[in-house]
Amino acid sequence: MAETLLELAGISKTYPGVRALDDVNLRVYRGEVLGLIGENGAGKSTLMRVLAGVIAPSEGVIRIGGDDHARMTVSEATRAGIAFVHQELNLFENLDVAANVFIGREKRMGGPLKLVDNAEMRARVTPLLERLGADFTPNTLVENLSIAQRQMVEIAKALSIDARVIIMDEPTSSLTISETERLLEVIADLKEHGISVIYISHRLGEIMTCADRVVVLRDGRTVGELARAELSHAAMIRLMIGRDLKALYTPPQRPPQPGGCDIIGLVTSAFPDRQINLSVRRGEILGLAGLVGAGRTSLARAAFGIDPLLGGEIRIDNAPVGVASPRDAIRQGIYLVPEDRKKAGLVLELPIRENVTLASLLNYAQMWLVNSAAERKVAKEQVRRLSIKAPSIDMEAVTLSGGNQQKVVLGKWLSMQPRVMFFDEPTRGIDVGAKSEIYLLMRHLADQGVAIVMISSDMEEVIGVSDRVAVMHEGTVSGVLEREQFSEYNVLRLAIGQAPATMEAAAP
Repeated sequence: MAETLLELAGISKTYPGVRALDDVNLRVYRGEVLGLIGENGAGKSTLMRVLAGVIAPSEGVIRIGGDDHARMTVSEATRAGIAFVHQELNLFENLDVAANVFIGREKRMGGPLKLVDNAEMRARVTPLLERLGADFTPNTLVENLSIAQRQMVEIAKALSIDARVIIMDEPTSSLTISETERLLEVIADLKEHGISVIYISHRLGEIMTCADRVVVLRDGRTVGELARAELSHAAMIRLMIGRDLKALYTPPQRPPQPGGCDIIGLVTSAFPDRQINLSVRRGEILGLAGLVGAGRTSLARAAFGIDPLLGGEIRIDNAPVGVASPRDAIRQGIYLVPEDRKKAGLVLELPIRENVTLASLLNYAQMWLVNSAAERKVAKEQVRRLSIKAPSIDMEAVTLSGGNQQKVVLGKWLSMQPRVMFFDEPTRGIDVGAKSEIYLLMRHLADQGVAIVMISSDMEEVIGVSDRVAVMHEGTVSGVLEREQFSEYNVLRLAIGQAPATMEAAAP
C-alpha cells in the first residue's frame, strides 16, 4: 500500500454568490505524479491555493502527517514540505539564482552585522542545480535565463526546503517541445527520489506521459479519478466536460454554397519562390494543416493585408479584390482571428465593449465622437450571442479567461459582416469546454454562408472539425483531402511533401 503524504477531505470554498469548491476530496501518495485536470473555472487553482495556504477553505480538513488542519498558512504549508511552482514564475530578475532560491530565507554570516552569506547560498544551490541537470550556475542573473531555466530555479527553490509535494501549474505553457521533454525527465527524477508532483495542465498528452493517476474536477467538484491503466484522451475529456469526445464536433447543416474565396498563385514574403493555390467555399470549414514553418500563418497574414502580396490574386465570389492592408481586407469582409490573441487580437487594457467595436469604430461615431449608447448595445449583443462570461461589458479583457478572450476577438468581427474568416490556432491555450463552444460558433458561421479557413496544429481538431483539409509543405499546398480521405496518416504524408497519388484512403 502506497504511503499517503497528504489528504484533502470535504474541501469547500464559498465566495459571495459563488461556490468555487464543493466537497472536494483529494489524496496524494509518496513518489507519484498526480494529474489534476478540468476546464477553466473547474476549481483546480482554488484547490491548490487552499493546499498551499494562500486561502482558507470554508469547510473541510487538510490532513498532513496524521495531523488535521482546518486551514494552513503559507509558512505552515512550506514547513510541511509543500511547494507551489506557479504558471507565472515568481522570481527577481535582478538577483542571481542563489539569491532567488533563498529569497526570504537568506543565509547570514556570524557577527554583529549579520551580512548575507552569498558564498554559503551558492554552495548549497550548486548540488541542487546538478541534480536537475541545469546548464547554468548559482551566480547567474535570472534576467539572463530562459523560461525553461527559470522554471528549474523554481524547482531548485522547492528542493531547498525539502519539499515532499511540488505543485506545478501549467508548467509547459511557455516551453518548447525539447524544453518540455527535459522538464518531464526532471519530474520523473523527482518521483524516483520519493517526491510527489501535482501536475496541472490542459495538455492531455503530457498528462498521459507523466501521470500515475488523474483526478478530474468539474464545476468545483471531484467528478472522477483514473488510474494509469485507464488513461486515454477520450476518458479524460469525457470526465472533464461530461460528454463523449465525438460530441465536440458538429457536422454542417447543408452542403457548401456557390462562391467563396479563391487564392490563385499567391506569393508571400516568407516563400517568395512558391505559389499558393487554395479555394474555400461559402458554408465550408477548410482545415489548413502542415508542419511548423510550412507557411500557413504567412498565408493568413498576407490575405489579411498584414504582410505584402508578392504575386497572385484573391477572389471573393469570383470577383478579384485588392488587399494591400488590413483596412482593405476588412472592407472586403476578410477577417483574421490571430494566433496570439493577447498581442494581435485584443487591447488587453481596454474593456470588452471597446475591444468589440475597435475594428468598426467609425460605425459608432457622430461628428468624430463615439456614440457610447450604440457601442454598448452592440457589445452587449455580442456578449449575449457568444455567451461571454463576464459580469459587465466594462470588464478589461485582461481579466478574462483564454476562452472568453477568444470570444471577444470573435465578437469584434461578428459585429460586422464577415465573408471570409481565417482562424489561426483558434483554440490554443483554452480548455476543452471552451474549444467546443468555439467549434460550434465556427459551424454556425459556416452555416450562415461564411467561408472559413481554420489553421491548426492539433491533428484531432483538424480531422474532427473540418469539411475538407488542405495541407501545406514548404510554402505551397501539397494536397487537399476530402472527408472520406481523412486520417492522420494522410495529413502527415502531405505535410512532409509526399505526392497525393501515393495516399491511402482512410479506413471507414
